[in-house]
Amino acid sequence: MLAPPFFCGPALLSPDPAGIARLLLVAPLLEEWIIRAGVHHWLLQRTTPLPALLLSAAAFSALHLGSGATAAALVFWPGLLFGAAYQRWRDWRVCALMHGLSNAFAITLCGS
Repeated sequence: MLAPPFFCGPALLSPDPAGIARLLLVAPLLEEWIIRAGVHHWLLQRTTPLPALLLSAAAFSALHLGSGATAAALVFWPGLLFGAAYQRWRDWRVCALMHGLSNAFAITLCGS
């Protein structure tokens, strides 16, 4: 394992095939559709870009609270990156691709 222990939860340490599919496909598509195409888009219609970016990253973090407070805090930063990409290209699918690649990187770092 190349990553610090607090970074790697059970889903990243030894994912089974279903877990890998969930991390690489299901979660990125569903989460980015909800957060970027839903929450972020809605916020951009009602506020300026910076609050929309920060609030959507916070919502993204909140989705991860089930994995613990540390996990939720750690994903705030990629949430900002995915949100910036959404504001640039207005395409949640770009964010889903980035999210899937980020999860693949995390699996690689955490795998034994």
